[in-house]
Amino acid sequence: MPGRIRASRLSRDGFVYGAALGLAVDRLVGDPRRGHPVAVFGRAAAAVEQRLHHDHRGWGALHTAVCAGSTAALGALAARAVRDRPAAAVALTAASVWAVVGGTTLGREARAIGGALAVGDLEVARERLPHLCGRDPQSLDGPAMARAVVESVAENTSDAVVGALFWGAVAGVPGLVAFRAVNTLDAMVGHKSPRHRRFGWASARLDDVAGWPGARLTAVAATLAGGNPRGAVRAWRADADKHPSPNAGPVEASFAGALGVRLGGTLSYGGRVEHRPVLNGEGRPVEVADIDRAVRLSRRVTVLTLAACVGGRMIIGAVKRAKRRNA
Repeated sequence: MPGRIRASRLSRDGFVYGAALGLAVDRLVGDPRRGHPVAVFGRAAAAVEQRLHHDHRGWGALHTAVCAGSTAALGALAARAVRDRPAAAVALTAASVWAVVGGTTLGREARAIGGALAVGDLEVARERLPHLCGRDPQSLDGPAMARAVVESVAENTSDAVVGALFWGAVAGVPGLVAFRAVNTLDAMVGHKSPRHRRFGWASARLDDVAGWPGARLTAVAATLAGGNPRGAVRAWRADADKHPSPNAGPVEASFAGALGVRLGGTLSYGGRVEHRPVLNGEGRPVEVADIDRAVRLSRRVTVLTLAACVGGRMIIGAVKRAKRRNA
């Protein structure tokens, strides 16, 4: 009987244990240098794009449906295969969380750039910056690179950690892998290049929808964990809507307020210069030391997100069990 009770509880709370285990593995080992599942998906999506690409929104929507839909279907099939084996279900969830969450590698890359900037080695910092974001490193000086890193840490905390955990809590393994697929497609084809302006429209819009709850959860967690709740809320309310991205705005603004720094301003992507509004204009310019502060804030946000997702799952599960008992 005790064994059956433990098995029943393990099955019921599979996401709880799997998510915690997956984050622990990510914290210990980070991403593999070769053969990362997200990179494998990216190569497959690029191959599909070569066959489907037309300068048309409809073909882009088909590309998004094929790539994201097949990933969600594979996740659902895998989850179904282990449905009656609680330990295997936990292992699958843990492996999926590790595959889609990139918090440790995000922090390592950010700190590597911060270390190069701290010793004045701008060339090394410029060489590593493309690992973190898509800006033109040659156009940036040291302070601009520090600002780019802090902004990237904030945005990727939402995209690579919080959003995935949220959808995992809502939809299990299919939610985890589908969210990461959508986010990766947006990074690949969702930008406004001549080739992808129409073709990538569907991926960009779907990423906006999928990322909406995770971005707000990230902003809330950053407000609670950042040490300056008033500053985070003030910047979020005043400046989030000024950002061209509906999801990056709340995240970057709350991080800016929590850290007491100014984000936004002029930046360059692929030779295209953008003049974005300043977020948290009352803050000071970003310094190299703020990179480490942003990484530590990102980790606290991750812990709060896991607690929120686990708590939400447990509350919903308890309500469902109570309804079944009273039925």
